[in-house]
Amino acid sequence: MAAMLIVAVPFLVAACGDDEPEPAETTEATEEPMEEETDAAMLDIVDTAVEAGDFTTLATALTEAGLVDTLKGEGPYTVFAPTDEAFEALPEGTVEALLEDPQGQLTDILTYHVVPGKVMSTDLSDGMTATTVNGEDVTITIAEDGTVMVNDATVVAADIEASNGVIHVIDTVLIPPEE
Repeated sequence: MAAMLIVAVPFLVAACGDDEPEPAETTEATEEPMEEETDAAMLDIVDTAVEAGDFTTLATALTEAGLVDTLKGEGPYTVFAPTDEAFEALPEGTVEALLEDPQGQLTDILTYHVVPGKVMSTDLSDGMTATTVNGEDVTITIAEDGTVMVNDATVVAADIEASNGVIHVIDTVLIPPEE
């Protein structure tokens, strides 16, 4: 055993000697993917949604309603983001009509999809309500199989983190209750 130590020590000393580029190369190789992940995590809610590619109607609506700067702001916000398919499921002509009056019902609908604060899926409980930016509440239900619903919309992807909050993708456009 002592002979093994005597033989091993020179190799360890040689390995730890003046050959410093190898550890630096290893460190650089492991840091590059982490930097990419950090850059991706630094996107705000709007840019995260745009980069995903399935929210072009939502992005257009946010732009027309003048809400982009707000959702690019400090936050944090929780956004229940309907997909393009969710908007396509609305009655024909609805999206076009909403876009014609961006400060009216369109703004009411969009702000009904936003909750102040960062609410992760682990923060949700069955039957809880959350007050949206437009002042109305949404109700969260969790089925026995774990399916999460926001009112009548199913959450199809949860906890997409952004620099200023979180996005939960939903399959239906939420319509606020009529006053």
